Amino acid sequence: MSYSVGQVAGFAGVTVRTLHHYDDIGLLVPSERSHAGHRRYSDADLDRLQQILFYRELGFPLDEVAALLDDPAADPRAHLRRQHELLSARIEKLQKMAAAVEQAMEARSMGINLTPEEKFEVFGDFDPDQYEEEVQERWGDTDAYRQSRQKTASYTKEDWQRIQDEADALTRRFVALMEAGAPADSDGAMDAAEDHRQGIARNHYDCGHEMHTCLGEMYVSDERFTRNIDAARPGLAVYMRDAILANAARHTS
Repeated sequence: MSYSVGQVAGFAGVTVRTLHHYDDIGLLVPSERSHAGHRRYSDADLDRLQQILFYRELGFPLDEVAALLDDPAADPRAHLRRQHELLSARIEKLQKMAAAVEQAMEARSMGINLTPEEKFEVFGDFDPDQYEEEVQERWGDTDAYRQSRQKTASYTKEDWQRIQDEADALTRRFVALMEAGAPADSDGAMDAAEDHRQGIARNHYDCGHEMHTCLGEMYVSDERFTRNIDAARPGLAVYMRDAILANAARHTS
């Protein structure tokens, strides 16, 4: 049984362009070609792709993924054990860091000295006070919360409008990259993720790459974030998360 590149892209939730890139760099070379020269993937190829995506989810750069998978001393079970250990460690770390992570909506809900009319003019249908109680309960004792309150306490309507405009421009940039077929680990997507991180640090609180990856994970794990982000384009939350992880790996590897 073999599968076309389009079928595999559908199975794995990746783009055809990503599979072409993996082929070009020798990371995932399809086992077969059709008479017309089209790529055909075997079940063994799908197993390798699953391993690749596991490691990519963990933030490994592509060259390290290739080195790990092509290690003659490792077998598939060893890879699965390693990935299970790494995922378990990440879960534990995320749980410990959860108290230090703010939801993106928090930035809109703290210290906004605007009239109701101004709030809705700036934020549309989003109510910036809606999640204040949850934010206080979950992150009120963190440095990030205190930094954000201090920074935003004096923000004017114009400041919030500027921040919203920056966010909207960045969303359009991510959507354009998706529609152009750029992989989440492409330079363009990672650069957009880095600008996203720097915007948080500039406007709200210190946001290192580790915290940024936690925010990215929350965009996918919290359905409120996913729904809000995917309103611009279905799948955007996952794409942003993957770009954030790839960008963090680029700066920390």
